[in-house]
Amino acid sequence: MTRQIFSWDEIDRYGFDEDGSEAQIVSGEHMHLLRAVYEPGSTYPMHSHPHEQFSLLLSGQILLTVGDETREIGPGDGWYAAGNVPHGGQIIGDEKAVFIDVYSPATRWILDILDTGQRLPPVGSVD
Repeated sequence: MTRQIFSWDEIDRYGFDEDGSEAQIVSGEHMHLLRAVYEPGSTYPMHSHPHEQFSLLLSGQILLTVGDETREIGPGDGWYAAGNVPHGGQIIGDEKAVFIDVYSPATRWILDILDTGQRLPPVGSVD
């Protein structure tokens, strides 16, 4: 990443038809910061990966499972998924779920996943 200060409106988006989600990523030398958006009623698929993840829900509600714990969460709530711990959930309510993930260490696997999506222009781009 060359920018030190950024707006999500300036960052390319990746769209995923299978679950209707959208993601944006900013990468540093040792971590990734990802912004995810899920439509109401959609599923944040259960998955795991070898790296740590901290997440913070900015808007919406999720019936979230991390490992063997399941809870309804709302704006301002967060979660931690250690490496290889399954996590995911159901978007509940009528508002989009928007959350921020921090992955450490920065590795190629998350970029490979994003490359499977459709690259979309930044929200703030002018066509």
